[in-house]
Amino acid sequence: MNRAEIADFLRRARARLSPSDVGLTAGARRRTPGLRREEVAQLAGMSVDYYARLEQSRGPRPSRQMLTALARALRLTEVERDHLFHLAGEEPPRRGATSTHVRPGLLLVLDRLHDTPAMVVTDCGEVLAQNALSRALSGDVLTRPPRGRNMIRRFFLDPTAQELFPPEDRPRRAREQVAGLRAVTASRPADPEPAALAAELRAASAEFAHLWDEHDVAVRRASTKRYRHPAIGILELDCEVLVNSDHNQQLVIHTARPGTESYERLRLLRVVGLQNLAPTDT
Repeated sequence: MNRAEIADFLRRARARLSPSDVGLTAGARRRTPGLRREEVAQLAGMSVDYYARLEQSRGPRPSRQMLTALARALRLTEVERDHLFHLAGEEPPRRGATSTHVRPGLLLVLDRLHDTPAMVVTDCGEVLAQNALSRALSGDVLTRPPRGRNMIRRFFLDPTAQELFPPEDRPRRAREQVAGLRAVTASRPADPEPAALAAELRAASAEFAHLWDEHDVAVRRASTKRYRHPAIGILELDCEVLVNSDHNQQLVIHTARPGTESYERLRLLRVVGLQNLAPTDT
């Protein structure tokens, strides 16, 4: 691990970003350009002290998970992310499979969506990034352990995940989840990730196994979904899916039609979300 090079690289990456680049407000007048250390730490989900020690060439060797979080927080390109991994003495994530690196441009789009829930997910259901309103709607997924960040796994294996949807909607949602994963598994036979997820769920969930055996296939497209929020009630939202085919990632955007009750409830969610009244599970 090259601590001095990591420190210099992090400082320079931080200095080139402004708060508006990452969806933050500038606040009080700043003496120096770039993000503050505490802002990077917040975006990466780490303590300010830990990040400060990295920039001071005295931090411990960061884990692969931490390096990924730093790359995302600092809006690094794929080449820059790989460089950071090399400086830390780690092999960069392999290419050719599902990528967990979200391009800076896509994160910039996500940061600009202030009034609608949006997130970036892999086509296997792994949540990679959320905006504030998405966290208010379905909880902060990225604070969970890595296995708890996959929406398909949690839908079938975590009973608390069922609380987010009206019970009468579950059969249709379950069928859509399985049909989508089957399509991904067939489209990428050389990638072990979707097949491994399907095998795990077949063994652990009778519901998933039954639906898998029906061999329905579907590609995730625009749809209408209902969510159940403990403070707001039922929200009926239109779901648009924008696909990044190079990285097998999707930008999922939820909107409410103007003039509807769900539209007013979504506006209210922006308020209660800031008050930490969001549900704790997806």
